[in-house]
Amino acid sequence: MDRVALRGLRARGHHGVFPQERAEGQTFVVDLSLGLDTRPAAADDDLAKTVHYGIVAEEVVAVVEGEPVDLIETLAERIAQACLKHPGVQEVEVCVHKPDAPITVPFDDVTITITRSRV
Repeated sequence: MDRVALRGLRARGHHGVFPQERAEGQTFVVDLSLGLDTRPAAADDDLAKTVHYGIVAEEVVAVVEGEPVDLIETLAERIAQACLKHPGVQEVEVCVHKPDAPITVPFDDVTITITRSRV
């Protein structure tokens, strides 16, 4: 299976279990790896035979900016399901970064990574 990757998609969301996270929001960063067969698109040089990563990026940002959830696990699942709606996408790996998580000790990042497929 071939991979189309998008790294570092940024959007502001109001996800989290604490009232301050919901009220103020924060930046979330999303990395995607979409599994699909790109041979038909490459053979015909045809965008319609692959996934349009620009549209996927817009949809992922819309999910992050959309309805708040408590857990980044839930957010990752919603992103994965949005990606799998594209006909050619057979599998997706989603990594959601929450670099401004409300943690009281020094840290670089908090992430959740999930893999979902049509099978």
